[in-house]
Amino acid sequence: MRHARRRVVRRVTRLTAVAGLLLGGAMVAQAAMADEAPGAAGAAPGSVRPAAATGATTAASAGADLVARLGTARTAGSWIGADGRPVVAVTDTGAAAEVRRAGAEARVVRHSMDELRSATAALRAAPRVPGTAWVTDYRTNRVTVEADSTVSTGDWARMSQVADGIGSFVHMERTKGRFTTRLNGAQPILSTGGRCSAGFNVTNGRGDFILTAGHCGPTGSIWFADGQGSRQLGTTVGGSFPGSDFSLVKYDSGRAGPGADVVAIGGGNGVRITGAGDPAVGQRVFRSGSTSGLHDGEVTGLNATVNYPEGTVTGLIRTTVCAEPGDSGGPLFSEGIALGVTSGGSGDCTTGGTTFFQPVTKALTALGVKLIVSAPQQGAGQGTASSGAPSTPSAPATHSAIAPGAVSPGTSAPVTGATTRATLLARLTDPRNVGPGLLVIAGSLIALVATRWIRSEQDRKAYQRYYSATWG
Repeated sequence: MRHARRRVVRRVTRLTAVAGLLLGGAMVAQAAMADEAPGAAGAAPGSVRPAAATGATTAASAGADLVARLGTARTAGSWIGADGRPVVAVTDTGAAAEVRRAGAEARVVRHSMDELRSATAALRAAPRVPGTAWVTDYRTNRVTVEADSTVSTGDWARMSQVADGIGSFVHMERTKGRFTTRLNGAQPILSTGGRCSAGFNVTNGRGDFILTAGHCGPTGSIWFADGQGSRQLGTTVGGSFPGSDFSLVKYDSGRAGPGADVVAIGGGNGVRITGAGDPAVGQRVFRSGSTSGLHDGEVTGLNATVNYPEGTVTGLIRTTVCAEPGDSGGPLFSEGIALGVTSGGSGDCTTGGTTFFQPVTKALTALGVKLIVSAPQQGAGQGTASSGAPSTPSAPATHSAIAPGAVSPGTSAPVTGATTRATLLARLTDPRNVGPGLLVIAGSLIALVATRWIRSEQDRKAYQRYYSATWG
């Protein structure tokens, strides 16, 4: 009983923090799937224009630009420091001086990016060991190799020999749990193979699709919007897994429906997605799923490789965001910018863990599609045009993409309209209604905690009963 109470307290703490972020206009993420029946009218995203970049985006871009200018022989990656400034790892004092003149912090290291890449190439060339993963750790200037609980003593010894042969900058460590794909997800879509999550809505200009994880199902998989299989949603028409981990589900109706540019965050609210970009090490990010709900963490590595039981996936984003079975395909983003879809990981949201994500930009390029983002709009800037208009691709996805007239990146927005929410917010912030407003917020938080806890427990138990074979 005490253990259950502690779990409730932890959930209350997390949900309270999330509520504070939402009220403050901060970013949180959940799957982008328009809950429209087949045949619903399509959204009409319009062209987008660059806007002022946010702090994290500016720091990430500045660091990446310096690395590109100086080259991989003189640098070893970049990340966002604790003070929000870009930090660039360099191998000589001349490069360090250039970095400082550009206004960034320089960190002189021993091994260049060329050496680190050579190390990961050697690891890939070694015999494959399921249950292992590796990532280039820019901040420690080494390659970290992880082995989960399924890796035998013999395989661990052989991997250690490979690491020793590469050099002392390859660090070996054990991790708890198992590296598995995380089938199921935030806004569930269901097939005969299980449940997954809609990640983001995308388009090729002729039709709309759901971008999700590739391990969710092969080409030809049929997806439904309900557990009874009475509402067919779409069919998987392409993707990649293993190797990469992304796929496209084509809407049977041809269109994603109104609100395709908004990702749901629960309670009828959502957050606008204004573009796509690549994350930086040290960046704060958000992820959501139906099993574990909303969680945030930090990017700890890029171009990670994971040897899942089903096959090897490369080029992933490594994070400290927790996830559990049931969170696959769900979106990763920050400051309104789509970053990735949930691939897999280890651990859980009670003890913590590691989660890997397929980068969105790579998936969009490989599939020849673009994100559906907010359209120009007068007044409230809802981001969707009149019913029936065809969806069109966004402008090239960049860190600074934002729809004119729409809310700024990361700002919460109602999924079904702004009028009611704006009125409620005005009432709650009216000095004459502070008392009632606080009571409404407190009551909503209590209801949210109870509902989320009950649903999470039910979903987790149901998943473990019916889908335990997929994750052990």
